[in-house]
Amino acid sequence: MAQLKITQVKSQIGSKQNHRETLRSLGLRRINDVVVKDDRPEIRGMANTVRHLVTVEEVD
Repeated sequence: MAQLKITQVKSQIGSKQNHRETLRSLGLRRINDVVVKDDRPEIRGMANTVRHLVTVEEVD
């Protein structure tokens, strides 16, 4: 199964509560944190919600 590498590139300070909770659910706490998750619709949706705070790369 393909995987996604999600990197937090901007601070969550000043973001909406929902966005902060989404980052926490993804496992991101601070700038430059990286997580690798399975490429599933749920994960893509969460990454799309905070797309202005993270970068997403596909990992083979």
